[in-house]
Amino acid sequence: MPVTVRYFAGARAASGVDTEIREAASLDQLVGQIVDTHGARMAKVLTACSFLVDGTQTRDRSLELSPGAVVDVLPPFAGG
Repeated sequence: MPVTVRYFAGARAASGVDTEIREAASLDQLVGQIVDTHGARMAKVLTACSFLVDGTQTRDRSLELSPGAVVDVLPPFAGG
């Protein structure tokens, strides 16, 4: 099932892209693919990230993804 992944701030810098399409059934599977593709720097960034899945914040990596889901990868932001 296709999932749109959007990267912000440090996650964008680590991935080198703003957005990409992946095939994943769960957030855990998606994170594994992202690390496999983008490497150790991305793995380190992801340890601090939270995720928005279709606009709902989650850190639950066992979450199942719906076809066409949009996943925003959000590292901690500085400032207010």
